[in-house]
Amino acid sequence: MWGGATAANQCEGAWLADGKGPSIEDHLTGGTHTTPRTYTRTIDPNTYYPSHESVDFYGHFREDIKLFGEMGMKIFRTSINWSRIYSVGDEAEPNAAGVEFYREMFQCCKDNGIEPLVTISHYEIPMGLCEKYGGWRDRRCVDFYLNLCRTIFTEYKGLVKHWLTFNEINMLQNGGMGAVIAGGILPKNDVEPMMFVDTHTTEELNDIYTALHHQFLASAKAVKLAHEIDPNNMVGCMIGGGPSLYPYTCNPADVLACQKKLQVGTWLCSDVQCRGAYPGYALRFFSDNNIDVPMLDGDDTILAEGCVDMYTYSYYMTNCVSTDPEVAKSQGNMMLGVPNPYLKLSDWGWAIDPDGLRWSLNEVWDRYQLPIMVVENGFGAVDERGEDGKFHDDYRIDYFRSHIKAMDEAIGDGVNLIAYTTWGCIDIVSAGTGEMKKRYGYIYVDKDNDGNGDLHREPKDSYWWYKKVIASNGEDLD
Repeated sequence: MWGGATAANQCEGAWLADGKGPSIEDHLTGGTHTTPRTYTRTIDPNTYYPSHESVDFYGHFREDIKLFGEMGMKIFRTSINWSRIYSVGDEAEPNAAGVEFYREMFQCCKDNGIEPLVTISHYEIPMGLCEKYGGWRDRRCVDFYLNLCRTIFTEYKGLVKHWLTFNEINMLQNGGMGAVIAGGILPKNDVEPMMFVDTHTTEELNDIYTALHHQFLASAKAVKLAHEIDPNNMVGCMIGGGPSLYPYTCNPADVLACQKKLQVGTWLCSDVQCRGAYPGYALRFFSDNNIDVPMLDGDDTILAEGCVDMYTYSYYMTNCVSTDPEVAKSQGNMMLGVPNPYLKLSDWGWAIDPDGLRWSLNEVWDRYQLPIMVVENGFGAVDERGEDGKFHDDYRIDYFRSHIKAMDEAIGDGVNLIAYTTWGCIDIVSAGTGEMKKRYGYIYVDKDNDGNGDLHREPKDSYWWYKKVIASNGEDLD
């Protein structure tokens, strides 16, 4: 299945429309490549918050999905904005207007020959749950999440059968911005720049892995519930980056350090969700770092009975791991590793590595033997009009061409890859920087970093190219 991907908080807008409450993303300001986004506990009327309008998919979804259908997309990944259905998060009854919005949107997908792929929680925890309960640190959030799941699994039975429980669940482990948007763990300060961090206190680690454990339980229970409500449902995990690290050198110390970072940063989350138990290296990591995961009687059974049906992940770049202090000073994008000297970088410092996609697909398939979806893959760039008034984004086409070739090689290796949804198919707000300038879409949306623009849509060259790719099932890449 060929398609594209978005997230509600990055495209919908209408942040307080029709009974919707604020989500954590609604409290993040815009930023740039060099200036981090800022969390503000109180909304400042003189400050720009990109999610408040975004690209107004809420008001344009019929137009946008029609364009997706005309392109030939077979699958569209989007997400539920939790606070659109439960404005605070702990209500007993859902917001009817929010339920109907998504029903209409999913029906529109079906009418255009597109299968919805729905992420249940994509950095969109209601602010009410953050403020009242401390986010996912509180075990009660498991039940609130299950209440949401029960509503959407029941309401959209027959319209949606592919679900993802948590977007990039392992991003919570990065702390800082990851702990805020993925875990709902609010900063201690009312105004704080949002950045990923690579060191944590014992208290922070315990907060992170308590929240993560509760998300594991919620995911496992959601899988079981989804199968009970509709046996046709397929539920997947969603891992940020997949295995996307290399040792910087063949020094055994670098190789071991890379293995450890992959184990804890990538495999821990997918091992629990795909295999149903914490692996031994995770228990060693907890012991070495004085982390006390709040495991209660019966939790191990819940995890074992709630394994996912498929593995999905995002893939944009790779980084390296080095034990050399001087080399390690050169941090890669979002401080997730050391830049690879053999790879070219995008304008935002993301290493372009199609061979790494083939490698990662093989690693995932060999480990789990589950159907795989690549549900985010894309190239952020500044798109400028040509002299003829059109957008000639050959650089984006080149990026996708090389990655599609890599996926074809992986399928030849025996990998069961069932879907590919590029990020973000239409221009949306960048999650990391809050920019519109950093564009990913095949479809241009007229809006700039300051929120100016009339929001009209128009296809870029990559739109017509991807339409040809889909029609040929990836055979015609010229």
